[in-house]
Amino acid sequence: MKLKRSEILAFFVVLVSFGVAFYFYSKVPTVMPAHWNIRGEVDGYLPKFWGIFLMPLISLAMFLMFLLIPRIDPLKENIEKFRKYFDGFILLILLFFFYLYTLTLLWTFGVRFNMTQVLSPAFGLLFLYSGILIENAKRNWFIGIRTPWTLSNEQVWDKTHKFGGKLFKVSGIICFLGVFVPDISFYLVFIPVFLSAIYIIFYSYFEYQKEIKR
Repeated sequence: MKLKRSEILAFFVVLVSFGVAFYFYSKVPTVMPAHWNIRGEVDGYLPKFWGIFLMPLISLAMFLMFLLIPRIDPLKENIEKFRKYFDGFILLILLFFFYLYTLTLLWTFGVRFNMTQVLSPAFGLLFLYSGILIENAKRNWFIGIRTPWTLSNEQVWDKTHKFGGKLFKVSGIICFLGVFVPDISFYLVFIPVFLSAIYIIFYSYFEYQKEIKR
């Protein structure tokens, strides 16, 4: 299987994360922080092995899944129509996980910060680009806003994704505000995108009802 340049770059990020894991394995404590609450306090830990290798393993699994999707989707020809945006998303989400991994290691070695605050711009960028991807996505079985109504009607798919993409971009912009108001950064990251996701499900249903009445 021949990899594209963007896929090679994404795989390089995965390899770097494994390289970091092997390098720091002997230097980290027997337990590592693994979860932070909404106040930015650590409330979950993992044993050393999983603490250092879990994120690289997740990144590898995601890379392989993303590699497989365009090759097995029954509507793969539609994915090719927005493939450059999907390839960009693959690289971006792997970089996002590597950034989170780096923050975890920094915390493990004693560097302290508000986790949700420093993650806010990363989430913002991820949601913003997700909006761009969604706006350009053509009907398929794996990528985009896949409700029974978008999958059943091409026009509903297009309308839902154009509108949903805008909502995700607005959610991404709101995320960036978390840098300046760390006390509520958690809510600025998750509430807008959650409400957008819920709203867009209903939006697709009502657009479908409009279509079948025509």
